[in-house]
Amino acid sequence: MAKTILKGITWGHSRGITPLLAAAQRFNELFPDVEIQWHKRTLQEFADFPIEKLTEQYDLLIIDHPWVGCAAATNCVLPLDQYLPESFLNDQAVNSTGLSHQSYNYKGHQWALAIDAATPAASYRSDLLQKNNVSLPQTWEDVLLLAKDGKLAVPAIPIDLLMNFYTFCIAHGTVPFQSKEEIVDVETGIKALEAMPQLYSLVDKVMFTSNPIAVAEMMSKTNKFWYCPFAYCYSNYSRTGYAENRLTYADVVNFNGQKLRTTIGGTGLSVSAFSKHKEIALQFAEMVTSGSFQSTFYVEHGGQPGYRKAWESETANRLTNDFFSSVLPAMQSGYMRPRYNGYLHFQDTACEPLHQYLWKGGNPETVLQEMNRLYQESLVYELKLQP
Repeated sequence: MAKTILKGITWGHSRGITPLLAAAQRFNELFPDVEIQWHKRTLQEFADFPIEKLTEQYDLLIIDHPWVGCAAATNCVLPLDQYLPESFLNDQAVNSTGLSHQSYNYKGHQWALAIDAATPAASYRSDLLQKNNVSLPQTWEDVLLLAKDGKLAVPAIPIDLLMNFYTFCIAHGTVPFQSKEEIVDVETGIKALEAMPQLYSLVDKVMFTSNPIAVAEMMSKTNKFWYCPFAYCYSNYSRTGYAENRLTYADVVNFNGQKLRTTIGGTGLSVSAFSKHKEIALQFAEMVTSGSFQSTFYVEHGGQPGYRKAWESETANRLTNDFFSSVLPAMQSGYMRPRYNGYLHFQDTACEPLHQYLWKGGNPETVLQEMNRLYQESLVYELKLQP
């Protein structure tokens, strides 16, 4: 009897592919006539290539939550609420790590399951801080002092800067995207754009071409950088043996007396509407995102679960130098980006003027005006994308 073969697409980091390869192997052991083949692409390809095109080639897809607006408009992945048990989805909702599960629910349907959760959090080399008698930063002022000493690393590629712009808008009192007229009011936007150079003008210029993985690699391979104030977190680097030097993770610092709120990331697992093996794909999706699997097998194979009880698990925290319990407060307070079918057009374009401003300088008012123009353009773009 010929095997049933399903194809899945994910992103090319140990956090993204290793637990899925292990899960596919286990699924094959349980169901020998089924083989799930996982393929990977780079983070840049993950961001750039239209996922709706991939649904024609793959049965299972790992997605970012801002893409669900497109999913709702095109119906290229299954609305899982029409296929999976209500009790299962209720359990996923109750055990969401922050807004992870809710981020894949859009226009009344669940377009993916939160298989992975992440948000920018602080990370540091505990050995270097201890050796140099340096306390872990607790405030924004502490962060700036460490940056002035050249010991601070922070990802500063365009997309990460945009996510941090949202953080600093919230820190100055306004949650972004509450209006269709502007991203944020001018006063708040300017304050955010004036606060960010306090840090980014001090860091090594290599940061402006470094994503969170590159920063984690720099910090774990060399002794040059001791601390990172916020970068999308990777539990892999807090595990013994994964990197030359282990990173320790912590909550973000206080800004003007209050904790910064970072912008959640993570990934979801979707099932293609074009799959010829929908029932098997759904069965795998339910298994790999279940509480029992996420809390044990998934995290033990390098995964960063979307299921909150896994984050609270003693076993998971013992494996990861308390990564999960340390980052959970930031996850629970994390901000969720817009998901309208046009937002990704804004995200792809608006981060560029911000990147140029923080790297090379400029006028914050001009930058905010351009970002608002691109926001308006994305709303028009959404209308053009309607089926």
